[in-house]
Amino acid sequence: MLRYIPFVFLVIIFSCKSRSRGEVLAEKNCSSCHLAVSPSLLDKETWLKHVLPAMAPKLGIGVWDDNQYYSGKGGISITEWNEIVKYYKELAPDSLQSVTPVLKEDASLFVVHTPVEVDDTIYRATTTMVSIDPFTGRVYSSAENGKTAALFKWEGAQLQQVIDLQSTGVDLTWIAPDTGILTCIGNLRAVDQLSGVIWKVTPLSPEEERVHTIAMGLPRPVQTLPFGKDYICLGFGHKSGGLYLLNEKTRKTIRDVPGAIHAETGDFNNDGYPDMMALFAYDDEGIWLFLNDKKGGFSSEQVLRFPPVYGSTSFQLADLNKDGKLDIIYTAGDNGDYSMVLKPYHGVYVFLNKGNFKFNVDKPDFFYPVNGCTKVIAADFDQDGDLDLATIAFFADLKNNPAEKFIYFEQKKFLLFEPHAVANLAAQGRWICMAAGDYDKDGDIDLVLGSYSRGFIIQEGYEPGWNIHMPMVLLENKKK
Repeated sequence: MLRYIPFVFLVIIFSCKSRSRGEVLAEKNCSSCHLAVSPSLLDKETWLKHVLPAMAPKLGIGVWDDNQYYSGKGGISITEWNEIVKYYKELAPDSLQSVTPVLKEDASLFVVHTPVEVDDTIYRATTTMVSIDPFTGRVYSSAENGKTAALFKWEGAQLQQVIDLQSTGVDLTWIAPDTGILTCIGNLRAVDQLSGVIWKVTPLSPEEERVHTIAMGLPRPVQTLPFGKDYICLGFGHKSGGLYLLNEKTRKTIRDVPGAIHAETGDFNNDGYPDMMALFAYDDEGIWLFLNDKKGGFSSEQVLRFPPVYGSTSFQLADLNKDGKLDIIYTAGDNGDYSMVLKPYHGVYVFLNKGNFKFNVDKPDFFYPVNGCTKVIAADFDQDGDLDLATIAFFADLKNNPAEKFIYFEQKKFLLFEPHAVANLAAQGRWICMAAGDYDKDGDIDLVLGSYSRGFIIQEGYEPGWNIHMPMVLLENKKK
């Protein structure tokens, strides 16, 4: 059981007198876009061969032969850039500290159910969304297959295709029985393409009545939430994107930057008006609070900020200590960018609300290392009166610790969690999405996991060690 792991490996401390010119230049030129990044957060090779060559053009430095530099137009001088490179070269570690906690594998709480595979023509599982209708308990998923995509319903042991999609669905928010708001990303690849769509779907209606368009032409949207008579939409985008307030006729930009990946809504200042909180996972990573100004706009405040190498993936609001204030449970673990190495600071974090959404970002109240952590869900899975956690990790240590792809954290005492890995689950898939709900209507919380088995292997020489054809699994909660 772990409460907090010290972060001594995350920070290198220098006295004011020993600050090198390279450090000063890095802080000056890089922190204007994002939180300054310590050399200790990545290994030397990743800095020199991948990250710094990718960052150089942003400062007006040209790159040739992968990691050779020359003066560009505008930006800093080549002399200044070489000082920055020297700073990271001298202080970056040769390798990052490996963190591989031992997981207890059992099946005491969850029973694994698998559907019949969709069909033999799908070579690899490509599930991008799973959902449980909270009104009916029905299980839905979405997947891509080449140039086609679809929405599926799990019926018995079969996955039945119910709606053809222009692009794969990545989020489904239910607003009534068998009625939801479906977000289709447009293009999974990191491109600037305005092809995302938001649909109101009723999968059990007659075929011609199942889809109603709410918005089109969006920059890779990943989530849509009802917000009064309107909707909050998160356009993750690529180099452009944003957070939007929209309806069928209008669209208003709330924050005009890419990387919006997850949002929560609520009346956070108790003034009777709806507010929102959103996680941005690109460049200046962090969580922003948007308070309704009662005039059709929002005031904004960044409540948590993270280095851009963290790879923010999700967060959830929950009152863990039952003090009436919403705490933040956050995950870091995206590993598909320039620094594709296992990172000891990837995992699940808890930040307790000190009041008015003030948090101590330098010392989280709980941290558990999970390589490539993708999502967290907090719920009282074992029905003992406190909140437990469930995490998935798409970029897990597939070679050495594949069980960390799904972890159930049983809370034994306040912020003392016992991690469990469900026996034999790691062999079934590679989990990219997860949803919770009471599918069998027996009063406890079940889980459904979606598997994506096409590409994104960052560990050299590794071949998939799971069933690449299995699209999803249902974890039935057997707590009595």
